[in-house]
Amino acid sequence: MQLSAEALADTALIEVVRISALPAKRGAPYPGTTVAHWAGSEVADALALIGKLPGSGQHRCGFSPGRSIRAYETSLELVLFEAAFCFSCHEVRMHGPAVPPAPARQFFDADAPQARTLLALFRAEVPGRPTG
Repeated sequence: MQLSAEALADTALIEVVRISALPAKRGAPYPGTTVAHWAGSEVADALALIGKLPGSGQHRCGFSPGRSIRAYETSLELVLFEAAFCFSCHEVRMHGPAVPPAPARQFFDADAPQARTLLALFRAEVPGRPTG
């Protein structure tokens, strides 16, 4: 999967969101419950894992993402990008200032070991559980 060099270099915190609906308008944050915050080595590990997701062809499910990540820069005020993952249709949709238009919609192999590991990380995050 392609992530911009800016996103890789500038991300200081990742917020993991359990998505409850699609956004009301294009470019708006995906609504849902924040279930975790990843910082330090968790950010580097997550971005490396996402960057290694192998590509795939499009599968049709209607795009029903279950989780998204929001990547924040150092001041924690600016969201660099949000990426919503649908493991049914193997699609990720991204938006934000660190996302060029071309890779805003990508497809990944949801059966690849990297995707299974990412999904396991998402599922391990439970609302109300202390994060850190």
